[in-house]
Amino acid sequence: MHHQSIPELSFRLLKAKDAETIALLKQALEQYGFFTITDHGLDDSLLEQSYEASKNFFNLPLDIKNKYAQPQFAGARGYTHFGKETALGESVADLKEFWHHGPETDASFDARIHSNLSVAELNNFNQHCAELFQQLNQLGMSVLESIALILNKPENFFDSWVAKGNSVLRLIHYPALTDASNELRARPHEDINLITLLVGAEESGLEVKSQQGGWIPIDAKSKSIVCNIGDMMQLVTRSKLKSTTHRVVDHDIKNSKPRYSMPFFLHPSPEIMLNSIVDDSPESISAHEFLDERLKAIKLY
Repeated sequence: MHHQSIPELSFRLLKAKDAETIALLKQALEQYGFFTITDHGLDDSLLEQSYEASKNFFNLPLDIKNKYAQPQFAGARGYTHFGKETALGESVADLKEFWHHGPETDASFDARIHSNLSVAELNNFNQHCAELFQQLNQLGMSVLESIALILNKPENFFDSWVAKGNSVLRLIHYPALTDASNELRARPHEDINLITLLVGAEESGLEVKSQQGGWIPIDAKSKSIVCNIGDMMQLVTRSKLKSTTHRVVDHDIKNSKPRYSMPFFLHPSPEIMLNSIVDDSPESISAHEFLDERLKAIKLY
């Protein structure tokens, strides 16, 4: 199957609650768990500057980056070194290092949401992270309004879950590969959260597993944003919306280049109970417990 199988939807039409676009969204999420957003309105210069800021951080010496590591918090904020995260059920670590930035918290947020770290060595790095977080958070909340409609809920259904949520912007650096025996930069996995927004990576490599078991490549387009369902959304919809397996692969190791990407993981606030929103089944777990279990399973604790 070809990458064109992943539907492209206009954010402008989604936000206008255009009936045909909402129907296409429903089809995309039930069939793939993935779609691509165009017309999203994010400023090109913000995206370019954020990429530049990300590269500048990962180019810092390791001893400086490690000053910002917080393994005691499973890397919830700050820096996580290369080779740490290991996909659920895998024994070989992913070939990446990353940085986490969350909401600017105050006393109205759940106390379990960690504070952000500021990088002293780089001008404007923290500002770019904060601005990109804010814009992607707004975009994600708008996408959730459309998802609420396809679940026959009021469009503001998820607002109370995520308005003070534990969402996180992740800046990722996949170094150029040198070992031809492992082309998997990120091994097959599902995301933990409600939905993910991925700002188009400069290098191709993201692939989505089809229902038939094949891999569908998604083109790297810097102007579009890839959106997918996470495990928390799959859980509360009792698999009506699927959290789809995906991976990042480098098929051309001889000409391997570094790859940078900026996924935004939209999470509920820790106290939100993840019970079914589609039927009366009683099973429930808090967003905090669910996240904690998964962070341990992917070896971040």
